[in-house]
Amino acid sequence: MKEKFSINNKNKSIIVQHGDITTFEGDAIVNAANPHLAGGAGVCGAIFNAAGFEEMIMACQKYDGCDYGEAVITPGFNLKAKYVIHTVGPIYGQHNGAEPDILKSCYWQSLRLAQDNNLKSIAFPLISSGVYGYPKEEAKQLAIEAVHEFFEDTPNSSIEKVVLFEFP
Repeated sequence: MKEKFSINNKNKSIIVQHGDITTFEGDAIVNAANPHLAGGAGVCGAIFNAAGFEEMIMACQKYDGCDYGEAVITPGFNLKAKYVIHTVGPIYGQHNGAEPDILKSCYWQSLRLAQDNNLKSIAFPLISSGVYGYPKEEAKQLAIEAVHEFFEDTPNSSIEKVVLFEFP
């Protein structure tokens, strides 16, 4: 099932769909990472395994971890996507009410990295909605808002297509 949302700029699209993010054929996929940028469970583990676990570990080691709401980029290795953008979402209920701002920052920082690398397509999981416990519908709404705001503030962005992968 796909849902498409309109954007003010006709050259931009946001698509919400179910599926396996590791099969995305585009410029970048986003990893819902942990602060140590180590392979983890859920989406993170799936991305590391599909990309090539050892290669991804080595690529992530050049960074000294990643703070909540920040993002870093690595090659995609064995993935169909050229790059993986790693971002660390908030753990629901553990950031003194700052969770929505941190979550939106994950999307903004990831989109900025994609823009800085002149990418046209990017796929996100619903960041923090797995083991980090963020309610899925709230996470989805914040993701859509963040992408809309990014496109409004960056109308000449190279990014044309954003896919949000959600799981039932």
